[in-house]
Amino acid sequence: MDERLAAADAALKAGRGEDAIPLLIAVLEADPNQSAPVYRILLTQLYRAKRLEEGVTWGEAAVKRYPRDLELYNLLGVLYRRLARYPEALAALDQAVKLNPNNVAVQSNRGNVLLDLDDGVRGEAVFTRLVRADPRNAEFQRQLGRALFKQGKRAAAMSRARQAVALQKTLIDAWMDMAGMLNEEHKTAEAEELLEKALVANPGAQKLIEARAIVLRRAQQMRRADAYLVGLLPQYGDAAWLHYQLGVTVADLDRERANFHIRKAVELDPDNLDHLMALIETMERTRTGDEGGNIEEAYQLAQRAIALKPTNEGHLKILNEVLIRVCAFDEMPKIGDFKTLGRAWASTGRHTALLKQLAHVKSLEDRYELLEQHLIWGRMIEAEAAKNPIRKPPPRPRDGKIRLGFMSSDLRAHPVGYFALPLFEQTDDRFEIYCYSFYQGAVADRVQEFFASRSTAYRWEPEVHSRGAAQMIADDQLDILIELGGSTHMNRLDVMAYRPAPKQASWLGYPHSAGLSAIDYLITDPYNTPPRRDLLVETPLIMPKTWIALGRMIFSDSHLITPGLPEDRNGRLTFGTANNPHKYNREMLELWAQVLRETPGSRFMFIRPEGSSATFRRNLIAEFERGGVDGERIVFSTIRAQHMPFYNEVDISLDTLPLTGGTTTTESLWMGVPVISLIGEAFFERLSASILANCGLADLATEDKAEFVRLAVGLAGDRARRLALRGNLREQMKSGPLGQTEQFARDFFDLIARTVRPDA
Repeated sequence: MDERLAAADAALKAGRGEDAIPLLIAVLEADPNQSAPVYRILLTQLYRAKRLEEGVTWGEAAVKRYPRDLELYNLLGVLYRRLARYPEALAALDQAVKLNPNNVAVQSNRGNVLLDLDDGVRGEAVFTRLVRADPRNAEFQRQLGRALFKQGKRAAAMSRARQAVALQKTLIDAWMDMAGMLNEEHKTAEAEELLEKALVANPGAQKLIEARAIVLRRAQQMRRADAYLVGLLPQYGDAAWLHYQLGVTVADLDRERANFHIRKAVELDPDNLDHLMALIETMERTRTGDEGGNIEEAYQLAQRAIALKPTNEGHLKILNEVLIRVCAFDEMPKIGDFKTLGRAWASTGRHTALLKQLAHVKSLEDRYELLEQHLIWGRMIEAEAAKNPIRKPPPRPRDGKIRLGFMSSDLRAHPVGYFALPLFEQTDDRFEIYCYSFYQGAVADRVQEFFASRSTAYRWEPEVHSRGAAQMIADDQLDILIELGGSTHMNRLDVMAYRPAPKQASWLGYPHSAGLSAIDYLITDPYNTPPRRDLLVETPLIMPKTWIALGRMIFSDSHLITPGLPEDRNGRLTFGTANNPHKYNREMLELWAQVLRETPGSRFMFIRPEGSSATFRRNLIAEFERGGVDGERIVFSTIRAQHMPFYNEVDISLDTLPLTGGTTTTESLWMGVPVISLIGEAFFERLSASILANCGLADLATEDKAEFVRLAVGLAGDRARRLALRGNLREQMKSGPLGQTEQFARDFFDLIARTVRPDA
């Protein structure tokens, strides 16, 4: 026997599989004609060592050499599955089945892959056959239940899961499946009761203890979940899983507590990828302290995670968001491409990730692909809602009033709230206003109190699940419901899938079609309505002039404009932006660099909290230097929220593209700083153009990139116009459609009245 094979055999017998791997590889590299068992042993050890990519490479070589070896195809299929390469896993296992259709292990593995692919029909066929052959196999009963559940056969699925635990009370995954089924049907109390029974049968089982917290969290009962987990600390205080569950539970309630617990989880179990990804996510979202420093820590941790080649869609979403925050354009392709990522996120319910796709469309094909990604999500969510529909109350008696609902967790001190204010400052006697918020904060701020005081009903329900929220809204018997948040933080876009109101619309919070056929309308205006109507799912409800107006609580004269031009005070002209980095892309920065190149001596200012991240600064400076602009001309003002005074240091704002500014555009103009914008084909590419047109500055928006540069350079040379705008633009806004809040409210309510009662 080869000495290396003998040494590998000895290492395996001693339980040192890791030591056997390099010996086996050396043998096979020296002589690829080694027997099939040598390949099988190597693949098994690579699988156990979690060296999955290497396992696939060797597995592919092995089946080429031994195309009739069933066990090699089986191992290759299992390795593919662990890498979430499900189609390839299925192909390998299909080949194994051809070699021996009666092999139980191969059939079971193939059934599992079919369930991974959400193919409940074929999965049911596989596990039905296995159950018939071995009806007392609890795992086969469980998997048959999963296949049935994926087809919506809930009663039959639950019956199979119950059979599984009757056969094997220690089969914890079957208990978990039943709890999950009850949870999806929003039967939280029943799920908790079942888990109590499971713990009686399996005392101290960690998965079951965790499962109760997960059930409560998915039911939006965060405070109950928090209390339950805190109660476990005396017994499990050194358990990484408990700190992880506590951290993700309280993330929206108390970010600092979340950070403590998640960091503790990573310290206790540094090899757990879920814990590491949770730490990356929470640091990226931490707004207190040095925000840029928090982002920098998230980025450095992300480097460690990327090296592990994660495939989970949630993990990829977290990594993508961190790379976006630091403008790591060269690293983003490591996560995946526009189409693959977008469709993966959509098909796994991660609508929030799609917002970060908007800045990366480059062609008309991309715009339609982005629309399809939203539709993929929408079809899935509507199918889920249809499985458990709400109860529709009978029509209420006509009393002459129109019941208008606004659903948003941002009807508070938030940009969405500020733009919604005019509708509450000038109410309309034709309407009764109902508001619905799921905001997780403990105390209402003064803006929220104002909204509540001007509403017929203000329903603040932070712990209601989506179906419960839909039922609550339906019970109010609205005529029309308008959602204002999309899938942004703490909002519940999926509530709309239950169609709790006969007519439904979107406005303000999300600059793209949501993807739900249950949303009938999108409120727009003549300037931002896309010329290609097939870039919208909804029918546009077009306001006469503007789709927004300026709420007085934020757009006030308390934000002082320093007289004169910043250019005169600073000795050089300053371009700038306060837009979020999720709107940045390499092509946009190339255009900005061209503007600076053609404006000698000018500089560019980023007014962003990311400015204290060394990676953010380094990447942006590198982009400008690539565009022929010296890095010394790029400056960073690191600030969050209190950024309005910094506009006194900016002469001209350059808009982001293709995803334009919205709030930032209005803020810049309010501070007397003109904005140059590029107009695109989609709704999200026309927001600034609408604002500029309604300020009398339509000439500062263009559909041509070369003209964008000419406009910026020309305005830089037009001191007289910039000085006039600095002194007069605010009054110009007040007297125009954006500032005429009474007229805006009349137009809005008239539009809604015509939509609800077209014959009135």
